Amino acid sequence: MFKQVLPLSLIVSLRFFGLFIVLPVISVYTLSLPGATPQIVGIVVGGYAITQMIFQVPFGAMSDILGRKGTIITGLLIFAIGSVLCAIATDLLTLLMGRFLQGAGAIGAVVTAMISDLVKEEQRPKAMAIMGGMIGMSFALAMGFGPLIAGYSSVQTLFWITAILPLISIYIIVKMVPDAPKVTHTYHGESKFKFLLKNELILMNITNFLQKGLMTFAFMIIPIILVKSFGWDLSDLWKIYVPALFAGIFSMAPAAILAEKKGKFKEVLLVGILFFILSYYLIGTATSELSFIFGVIVFFIGFNMHEPIMQSLTTKYAKVHEKGKVLGVFNTFGYAGTFIGGIVGGFYLYEVDGSFMTSLYDISMIIVGVSIIWFLLILTLPNPTKTSNSYIEISNLDEQRYTPLDSVVGIDEWYINNTEKLLIVKYNNTLTNEEAIKELINR
Repeated sequence: MFKQVLPLSLIVSLRFFGLFIVLPVISVYTLSLPGATPQIVGIVVGGYAITQMIFQVPFGAMSDILGRKGTIITGLLIFAIGSVLCAIATDLLTLLMGRFLQGAGAIGAVVTAMISDLVKEEQRPKAMAIMGGMIGMSFALAMGFGPLIAGYSSVQTLFWITAILPLISIYIIVKMVPDAPKVTHTYHGESKFKFLLKNELILMNITNFLQKGLMTFAFMIIPIILVKSFGWDLSDLWKIYVPALFAGIFSMAPAAILAEKKGKFKEVLLVGILFFILSYYLIGTATSELSFIFGVIVFFIGFNMHEPIMQSLTTKYAKVHEKGKVLGVFNTFGYAGTFIGGIVGGFYLYEVDGSFMTSLYDISMIIVGVSIIWFLLILTLPNPTKTSNSYIEISNLDEQRYTPLDSVVGIDEWYINNTEKLLIVKYNNTLTNEEAIKELINR
């Protein structure tokens, strides 16, 4: 399992590292360009997310036609081109075009779908957790290295690093990732869009929207307040991001263990939201550098508690044939939050002085109120139930032969791995068992 998952997770985490590494400093950098306005700054910070939203579904569909590998390589090349544009940009228009192109390489859901193709059902939660953990780690490392590199070199250097990373990822996918097996998924009368109305998935989509929106808003305001209001230099930003980096890293492991090992997914989400509430209250009411910094650290603790488990938890509420589109919608909500977070940040960035701090208090209290409602919604989210999987060798690949499985109480879903000639059945072992399943298909 690790041989398939680690290279793909590394590709995703390198891509996210490239996006995250500029976030701590990009708002201040954009303000320094000729013609910059608060609204344009917001679009630059969150602009990549709008093209991510637009291209999530097309890339997913393209991966079904051209294959996973070809689609991922195409997305990585687009991302590299966008990063080069950002690196050479001396004006806002070129920078905006580069950010939009960075987002257009929307391969997140495709990589996740490929992991689902390569990894057995019962190993997928662990695989998703590994990927989520590596994304969370890339976020934490980018927070520390971004301000250091930008402060002692330049923001352009960050974009050049971002341009090199997808080329490394292309090498990884060509040399280290095996081809996915051909799988026949079964629907049998179910609406292909039924998942859109599933309460658990709706709550996870809302969670991703709010989590990513609050993250982008935080990255919009943190460097600007520290540089413009508290007089910090760009090279000093590491003093806040490095402590936040370590606090975030230390929060990830306990959160992942509680969620994945103990099944306390909901509880981890709730604690993370409480950290968001406290952090924005502290940020909004801060009267000194110390209280503001403490609020920022509290925020990143909450964010890093959530990040390693988000995709894993979402897939637990989806059937195997739904995972690609479920994560496509889930990621779309996340990128919508990223974009809105940048826009809202720009809207409130009228002027960076005392009046901005007043408007920051207002928006922070609104965020606190929204987060309280979010907390109450997650209280209604059930932790996912555990199921068993049966792998039955078959010689007949005709799916019509196995349709009687649709009527068996306790069978959640089934599908056929044509490459390995396996029938995979996911079931509740308190309602049925493998012997009964084999007896039914061998009649």
